[in-house]
Amino acid sequence: MTEPDTTFDSTAELLGRITAQLGDQLSNLPPTRRGRRVNGPRSTTAAGTGGTPTLIAVGHGSRDPRARATLALLLDRVRELRPGLDIRLAHIELNAPLLTDTLAHHPVGDAVLVPLLFGRGHHLKHDLPAAAAAAPAVRTRVAAPLGAHPLLVEALADRLAEAGWTSADSASRSTGVVLAAAGSRDPESLADIRRTADLLGERLGGVPVVPAYASAAAPTVPEALRTLAARGRHRIAVASCFTAPGLFATRATAHAPWMASAPLGAHPALARLVLHRYDRALTLAAPRELAVSR
Repeated sequence: MTEPDTTFDSTAELLGRITAQLGDQLSNLPPTRRGRRVNGPRSTTAAGTGGTPTLIAVGHGSRDPRARATLALLLDRVRELRPGLDIRLAHIELNAPLLTDTLAHHPVGDAVLVPLLFGRGHHLKHDLPAAAAAAPAVRTRVAAPLGAHPLLVEALADRLAEAGWTSADSASRSTGVVLAAAGSRDPESLADIRRTADLLGERLGGVPVVPAYASAAAPTVPEALRTLAARGRHRIAVASCFTAPGLFATRATAHAPWMASAPLGAHPALARLVLHRYDRALTLAAPRELAVSR
């Protein structure tokens, strides 16, 4: 009696196992949005040499659970402006994913680190380059901070208007604004905030805008309030120069004697500014070079 031919059965069994394995792998892929993957692994084309560099937006991190959700909404808006661009969120500390982990698991390719920070302080000059240096397989550029720039001022002015600021307030001799920021010991970072305050004052029609800081620098918000009051400005608004809710933002606005604006969050102008910093960084000739474009 002739032995049955098991070749076909073995091949079919092998193909079945392969199909099952592929199905399991596909089921683990992250969902897509509008035909593109959201916060998932980069495609081979995007990650490979000559592909479009990934935009990694880098927030500071916060224990406030609203902070990460707010930055995620901001990046959703950035994605709407640039469909198909691989955009990811990372943090310097406190929140996952950390920047170091994001770069460690990044496919070989290019990336632009866009700091969601407003000045050229320690995080921008040391933490981001150090994280990039620890991931030599990823060719990186570090973009300039979000301040000082007209798009940032547009977002700050709009948030003030949402809080109740009017054109009559801009024309009044009794009004003033405190621009509240996180603070830094780096003189260049403080210069960026002062420049932002000057631009905001111009945007508001000449209203005096005094920068103030939640930590590491002077004046504090209460000190800035007293400075404006000494100049006859008794109706003082606090403009929040923060990307998202958190300890510093809450601390700064708690002193507001009149009105305080919300953090910038997913403001459309801030989303455009993130892309502007990304595009400007790509004009640099060499990776790992700090962009200080204006």
